[in-house]
Amino acid sequence: MKIFRPIGLILFILVVDQTLKFWIKLHLPLTDNIKITPWFYLYFIENEGMAFGLKWGGEAGKLLLTLFRIVAVSFFSYWLLNLVKKNAHWGFIISVAMIIAGAMGNIIDSIFYGVIFSESHPGGPVAQLFPAVGGYGTWLHGRVVDMLYFPLIEGVFPSWVPIWGGEYFVFFRPIFNIADFSISTGVITILLFQKRFFGKDKKVEVETSIPAENNSAIDRENSIE
Repeated sequence: MKIFRPIGLILFILVVDQTLKFWIKLHLPLTDNIKITPWFYLYFIENEGMAFGLKWGGEAGKLLLTLFRIVAVSFFSYWLLNLVKKNAHWGFIISVAMIIAGAMGNIIDSIFYGVIFSESHPGGPVAQLFPAVGGYGTWLHGRVVDMLYFPLIEGVFPSWVPIWGGEYFVFFRPIFNIADFSISTGVITILLFQKRFFGKDKKVEVETSIPAENNSAIDRENSIE
């Protein structure tokens, strides 16, 4: 069945996302890092659930964000089934599947991590899985694990730059995870290729909306010939 393709992609992204998060959580102290290349680090941080390490609303905001994500994933999953049934463009189906997978990846952190992991601390010790004393939080209040850091450009702004002149800067500063990357890739792909994804449907819609009298005229011309 066609639906198995996007489901397979979702499961693959979830496995990669959660495997890397588990490894980071169980091997690195909070804020510790591993330098892979001069422009790529595994840098362990945790956040309340928003993409790229952003925070909003404290514990109440965290709970609302988790509940919103659950509702959104349910809606997008239902939509994905309909897209497959209606033979939508496969690029669009894959993009939606990536958005769903990314949202699910961070939802797993939010729902379970506070219960199954002990607290992570700067300088150690590293977290434990299923600690005897219980986790660092409660259901729906786990913190999302981020680790992908790409400081592509580092330097100091020239003195003539307004406001930031002489200040140190890093590009790209946000730290994110596989789930965030999956969501962003899905959204950007839809924006970049929307004409290709929806153009065929629009063409069919235009062709099927030709007035009946035009069709009759065409039939008369064909009969004359």
